[in-house]
Amino acid sequence: MNHFPHSDALCALPAPYCADAMPPGLFDLAMLEISEFHSEYTPGYRHWLNANGLDVQDLARVSDWSLLPPIFASFFKHQLLLSPTGANALELTSSGTSGQQSRMRYDERSLNGAQSMVERIFRHYGWFTPQTPCNYLLLSYEPKGRISLGTAFTDQFLCRFAPVNRIAYALRNSADGHQFDLFGVVAALQSFAEEGLPVRIFGFPAFLWQTLQHMHATGVADVQLPADSLAFFGGGWKTRASEEIPKAKLYARIEQQLGIDTTRCRDGYGAVEHAVPYIECSHHHFHVPVYAKAIVRDPGDFSVLPYGRRGLLGFVSPYISSSPAHAVVMSDLATLYPGSRCGCGLSGDWFELHGRAGTSAGRSCAMAAAELLGSH
Repeated sequence: MNHFPHSDALCALPAPYCADAMPPGLFDLAMLEISEFHSEYTPGYRHWLNANGLDVQDLARVSDWSLLPPIFASFFKHQLLLSPTGANALELTSSGTSGQQSRMRYDERSLNGAQSMVERIFRHYGWFTPQTPCNYLLLSYEPKGRISLGTAFTDQFLCRFAPVNRIAYALRNSADGHQFDLFGVVAALQSFAEEGLPVRIFGFPAFLWQTLQHMHATGVADVQLPADSLAFFGGGWKTRASEEIPKAKLYARIEQQLGIDTTRCRDGYGAVEHAVPYIECSHHHFHVPVYAKAIVRDPGDFSVLPYGRRGLLGFVSPYISSSPAHAVVMSDLATLYPGSRCGCGLSGDWFELHGRAGTSAGRSCAMAAAELLGSH
């Protein structure tokens, strides 16, 4: 029941953006393998297929996996969907101090698969540097006991790719919960610049933007972090899109005030409901690695849209066995483009994000973090 040779082989592919290096048919075999598993063992999944016009025996003839009925990521805020392998697996949640949370379970092979993808992508970009100690500024939650919040778990994991000299947290653990330590972040940046080790900045971009704004407004001198430093963001911005700073503006200010070149400022897109990493290339586009396929759907009738059309962003990936989240639709609007429209040299599709669809009461990690920003 727990043997997934095709899915495991796909997740272990060493070249994350080279489709030509993938054995022919491997993605289809892996999707078939995981779909049949959930049909057989995950309560309700076979009924979900049937309700959407698919029988289990139809799966072997599927080559276009957009035909697989997806589950809305927001549904995981209301119900924990588990296969038998998820029964006692690691549970991660999607939001911070308040609001609706998505609860997801990751069995060992699913978590290892997702983390293996991140490692392959970090190696691809030259960010796996086990011989080079770094100082870390984590724009996320200081741990308190066991980490269950998805973003905090991810940020801790990202510290594995270069040895930790020391870590500073933006969201400090206090008696009143987590509080944004603006002055502590400024002091950390200044001391890191003096120490001269490469600096890796991970987490919510809104906290770094507020820090840069504060430094500028109060006349704090720009710092020069080492050239091989890295700013890598995840978790999104605030609740209102009108308050979000264009990435180009943020990256330009990081280069000006911290000395990190804009090509080493990257954003990451992911979710606790879908742990495949989508990381910006040097041209700042989210390319889809070989471990998944991206699908953009019409919000009205769920039909698949062609390149260049805006719709709901969805993904299929066979990496997860603990939950039937191998075909999901996010609450984000996006446009999909072919790799040739980028210019960075990667051949795989990439997508542009346009913000969240609708005005759902459900809130993500970034929305909870926005409350901390507003209360500072």
